[in-house]
Amino acid sequence: MTDTVSVSMQFDLKETGRMVTVRFMTTKRLLVAFATDGHYLRQDQLAVAAAASNAWNTEQLNPMLSVWDVRGPRPCLAGVCDLPLTCRMTQADFDALASDWVERARQMFTRCHQVFKL
Repeated sequence: MTDTVSVSMQFDLKETGRMVTVRFMTTKRLLVAFATDGHYLRQDQLAVAAAASNAWNTEQLNPMLSVWDVRGPRPCLAGVCDLPLTCRMTQADFDALASDWVERARQMFTRCHQVFKL
């Protein structure tokens, strides 16, 4: 799916019965990949979701998971990766990087669902 400012792709997260959407967009300086499984958190899940985010980011040594939009009416878990727009790489290298981001999102959302019941 595309629009004028982003490109999105979806993949089935068979382990949880959910779909994960990865949306690629740009800022002035970054290419950003934002991933969500479409599951909104209830208020009573926010502390567990924050703990899950902290555990994932600490174990992976590469912060990616966050509780997104906690002030909004519908907070969710979100994975975020970025890359400077000034970065130069081949198409094959970018494809490998994007595949890695998708695989990390798959692992992250599966763990949040199975271990933390989110």
